[in-house]
Amino acid sequence: MNEELIRELQDWEDNFNIALASNDIEKISPYLSGDWVLLQPEFGIIPKDRFLHVIQSGDLLHTSMKKKVVRVSLQNDIAIVTSRGMNTGVYKDTPFNTEHWVTNIYKSENSNWICVMTQEAAVICKPS
Repeated sequence: MNEELIRELQDWEDNFNIALASNDIEKISPYLSGDWVLLQPEFGIIPKDRFLHVIQSGDLLHTSMKKKVVRVSLQNDIAIVTSRGMNTGVYKDTPFNTEHWVTNIYKSENSNWICVMTQEAAVICKPS
């Protein structure tokens, strides 16, 4: 793997996480393509407008979000970034503290990365 590309995308992910934890849709939106979707095991496919609406309404508040990039695959102008992520917050008055495998698919546009899809899979710890 190209270490420079991993560092670049880790920096991008870190800034994306800061935007998400700000709960400010004006800061979050530039990271997401117009047709971006989030695929979650609990809720299925969530389009960008619905995701931003629950943040703007206050139903979803992120208090922290961190990801450690563990794999990057580059296919022309598409980067598939797999990370192990942790985030905390509140969804409809219910606190959450989750750990997920996160795959973000980015497209390079005008020397920036823009996320076109995010897929999350819960980290399941098996007893020893």
